Amino acid sequence: MHPLARAAVGATAVGVLGVGYASLVERNLFVLRRHTLPVLPPGSASLRVLHLTDLHLMPAQARKIEWVRALAGLEPDLVVNTGDNIANPGSIEPLLRAFEPLLGVPGVFVLGSNDYFAPRMKNPALYLTGNHRRGLGEASRLPTERLVAGLAAGGWDDLTNRRTRLAVSGVPLEFVGVDDPHLDYDRYDVVAGAAADDVALTVGVTHAPYQRVLDAMTADGAGLVIAGHTHGGQLCLPGWGALVTNCDLDTRRAKGVSRWWPGAGGAPSAQAPQGAAYLEVSAGLGTSPMAPVRFACRPEASLLTLVPRDS
Repeated sequence: MHPLARAAVGATAVGVLGVGYASLVERNLFVLRRHTLPVLPPGSASLRVLHLTDLHLMPAQARKIEWVRALAGLEPDLVVNTGDNIANPGSIEPLLRAFEPLLGVPGVFVLGSNDYFAPRMKNPALYLTGNHRRGLGEASRLPTERLVAGLAAGGWDDLTNRRTRLAVSGVPLEFVGVDDPHLDYDRYDVVAGAAADDVALTVGVTHAPYQRVLDAMTADGAGLVIAGHTHGGQLCLPGWGALVTNCDLDTRRAKGVSRWWPGAGGAPSAQAPQGAAYLEVSAGLGTSPMAPVRFACRPEASLLTLVPRDS
């Protein structure tokens, strides 16, 4: 065989194996990420926060459902759900089954675009351009009202453009949330205001971590912001990381914990000023059924242990 033909065959074989791994193996390799964040006042009790996001659940995804159910064994003090829960009109009952063991735990949630609209075919190359939102909001509607009603009936607080307080294991917390910025549904103006001075922590909650929302929340004094949406890049390059975030967040913050302050922009390497908030972005547990692949970016949930600051 000609050397060029042999090389082409080899490259094709590697490509086929890579796609097979990404679509059949890695997208089902669920993992729990653990982070310890010093965000509480000195002397506070520590809190365990389970962050779930971007399940994009299809009704038949039994493995994902059972993996999420098992997370109740972590005994979290609080659950934060940052949206994109469903991918099909028939997904709500399976989703509530997945969350059932956790619905007795205090929780808060916001919605993502795929809690409103069904997934649709899209040229994946658009994610590498400024046109990544083309066609957003044009797909068929999902039963959002039933989703919200099911989560609320389970005891979780709806933070869709809302502000609320919860005492979690005796620790007073304030939450400020927005509807999905990816759809331009966020209305931070209706919940804006300085962080309360009689709580241990103000937590910002958003599906998509657009800079305008992160800036507004941290300018008002949120000490922690929790988000999803990015899928961690979904298809990453080993040794490099994410190529895209599907929003205006820097790719180096596509998943994990970094520091954020008003004007931080896309420079996670910059020296964080005193009092800068912590930003945790989860790569989430699913993919769109139209692009069911992950590579070098395992599906994840996050367990955040909130501990007291040194001073």
